[in-house]
Amino acid sequence: MKHGKTLLHSFTAAFLALAFFCMLAPAAIADDAEVTFKFANYLPPQSIYSKTCEDFITDLETRSNGRIKVRYFPGGTLLKAPAMFKGIESGIADIGLSHILYTPGRMPVMEAGEMPVGSPTGWVASQLMNDFYYKFRPKEFDGVHPLWFHANSPAVLVTTKEIKSVDDLKGLSLRAPGRMGDLVAELGAAPTPTPIMETYSAISKGVIQGVLVGIDGLKSFRFAEVAKHTNTLNTVGLSYPFYVVMNKNAYAKIPADLKGMFDALCGEYRERFALMWNSTSFVGEKFGTENGVAFSDSLENDPRVRAAAEKVINDYIKTMVERGYDEAEVKGWIDYLRERSAYLVEKQKTLQIKTALGPKDLQP
Repeated sequence: MKHGKTLLHSFTAAFLALAFFCMLAPAAIADDAEVTFKFANYLPPQSIYSKTCEDFITDLETRSNGRIKVRYFPGGTLLKAPAMFKGIESGIADIGLSHILYTPGRMPVMEAGEMPVGSPTGWVASQLMNDFYYKFRPKEFDGVHPLWFHANSPAVLVTTKEIKSVDDLKGLSLRAPGRMGDLVAELGAAPTPTPIMETYSAISKGVIQGVLVGIDGLKSFRFAEVAKHTNTLNTVGLSYPFYVVMNKNAYAKIPADLKGMFDALCGEYRERFALMWNSTSFVGEKFGTENGVAFSDSLENDPRVRAAAEKVINDYIKTMVERGYDEAEVKGWIDYLRERSAYLVEKQKTLQIKTALGPKDLQP
């Protein structure tokens, strides 16, 4: 009888072990497994940003031999910009592209990337966002798996009237979200929260008189058709920080033998997006010129612009301290951004990556 009980116990233990293994087995992705992901992007499908996302998808599907497939949803068809981050966290989409200014206060540390620290090119601004994230690893992104970050070429002021000095900004309504809005407010203009996809119409109808946007916006959003004056602001170097992130559970579904390829491809597109933003400075300038846009640097050396930029930075530091962050730590972020930006400018010169706007020795 004791022998029978022993056999029964052994059989039961073996059965339970087998059942436990079978429960775990589905979590391990087989080497020949196939997965399909949804990629959401709020930017218009015809834009170079969306086309570069399509290139990423094509490369991913090709290099995985079709084992990773991607359904693409540009133009906000699956998730609008303000809902993007939450939508990725919750799994509405698996991969998403947006920028942090659509969820103000949600990513307070990465908002340091908005600061007017003088990043003069799209390549520098994009590399800076990646370097900043991997240096400080803000916890605000712990709910997702970041793939890469990027940032537009420094914003230019696109207006319906000529701006000869800061005085000409007084009373103007300008589309300028986030800290950029704080800057134009310091200069006497009224920032408006107009969504970027509605800005063309708002300008054409006279609801607003301009927009603070990367020079690529002259073509990508066709602002050159409705606003004929553009002022550069390279001395303060404002950029919008963008992110491309992935749902954590979706990332875990990538077959183990493809994860290295996937991560390497994301690294390649970190550089592709930096070069893409840099190249758009030429595209925007060309389209603007063809549409009769007058370019001016009349604000570049106005001390009031630099003073306004410093006020925005100091206000950010104060706000972060009020939220419980250490003042020395926050100032350390700003110092890092300034020092790293200067380093990246020299690196761009060494790599001979030309830009339409920015330092004279980086222009053709």
